[in-house]
Amino acid sequence: MKKILYSLIGLFIFTAFTSNIKAQVDGIYEKHISEKRKPIPYQFVREADVMWSKVITRMVNLTEKRNLSLYFPTVELDDRKSLIQLMMWGIKNKSLTPFSSDEFSSQLTLNDIDELFGAGIDTIWDYDEESGEETERISKQKADYSQIKKLLVKERWFFDKQRSVMEARIIGLCPIRVYSRDDGDLESQEVSMRDMFWIYFPEARNIFASQVIYNNRNESQEMTFDDYFVKRMFEGYIFKESNVYDNRLIQEYTSGLDVLLESERIKGEIFGLEHDLWEF
Repeated sequence: MKKILYSLIGLFIFTAFTSNIKAQVDGIYEKHISEKRKPIPYQFVREADVMWSKVITRMVNLTEKRNLSLYFPTVELDDRKSLIQLMMWGIKNKSLTPFSSDEFSSQLTLNDIDELFGAGIDTIWDYDEESGEETERISKQKADYSQIKKLLVKERWFFDKQRSVMEARIIGLCPIRVYSRDDGDLESQEVSMRDMFWIYFPEARNIFASQVIYNNRNESQEMTFDDYFVKRMFEGYIFKESNVYDNRLIQEYTSGLDVLLESERIKGEIFGLEHDLWEF
């Protein structure tokens, strides 16, 4: 009986010791709250209560100060991921579906995404000056996630008369690759932008809710990617609004500073409409 008692005591001490070591990995305590997080369901909205709605798309610069938590880390860390790293992890491990457009009808494969990144296997021919012959060399290029420096956010704004609120709900996200075309001439290198793929945001919410985003104000108050987007903590300008002209982009009918002015005009129009729809 004493042997059994001593064995149980020893097992308890060993378990407490190992759990204490695990807890001390972060220095003080073990973090586990975010692992159990689930996305908070949206408030139910009846079609009859939506008095007005419009779809807009925002351009978000990930390298701006307020959006840096989405851009970094450029090299994946054990406890942190950037937005594009989390998206690619979800595509590879959680069956997150990448689409070719914001209509979410045509799916992409991992090979398609690698091609958009300029990754994959490439054949290079090396010239041997002594023999005058060319030799074939296979080069494997990896995707450079640090080139994802912009993000398109498609969202629907609507006024719910039942709750008397103007609300925005994100429909989809599209990372944009910003890179230089290397043509051998450093002075004439052209910076290009390419839409990579679209993610349907409601499908991605479970994945976003399980991953913590860096909170530079208070690291003890963990915030998930889902919290970040639902609370609209990102900053960007209106890139496009739904319109009768084939949903054309703002830059298709204006340019320069007028693009930002037009973006602010649309933004002011939405908030002005919110005040006009109030019922007292």
